[in-house]
Amino acid sequence: MAHDKPKVGAPVGPLTLPMVGKDQSYVIGGRNDRWTMLFVYRGRHCPRCKRFLNKLNAALSDWRTHMDVVVASADPADKATADRDEHGWAFDLCYGMNEEQMRNLGLYVSVPLSEAETDNIFAEPGAFAIRPEGTLMLVDISNGPAARPDLDELLDGMIFNITNDRPVRGTA
Repeated sequence: MAHDKPKVGAPVGPLTLPMVGKDQSYVIGGRNDRWTMLFVYRGRHCPRCKRFLNKLNAALSDWRTHMDVVVASADPADKATADRDEHGWAFDLCYGMNEEQMRNLGLYVSVPLSEAETDNIFAEPGAFAIRPEGTLMLVDISNGPAARPDLDELLDGMIFNITNDRPVRGTA
């Protein structure tokens, strides 16, 4: 199956996902008062995701100074809730991404290697910076769990982009 690259500079979504612990959904894309950073993780079965998201959670106040932060996966509510409770994550955590939503973001989609891994398809990691007007500024996607952006470098770069109103790159 063809895998299109995400279109930087193009509108994102809107992508509506239910949130852990809230009776409302999170809408990704569309107009917002602030920048949004969306991180997609593989799900409860992935220990590398936990390490990455624990680092994000530890630096969350620095991130929130500059933008909204939301994390999402294809996991059902019970698995996402278990992750949040086990790790004490304070960021907005969404669940239930479907395959169409994953592919619309340009994410790689995987089938579990066995039922011991998980019981549903899931997205491989991705990070998306979305401007307040709802367009995609920056994207980082991986086809496996080992490749992730360095959170310190990403935050530093995003602060620079926001402060200096940098244009979208990678459009040629």
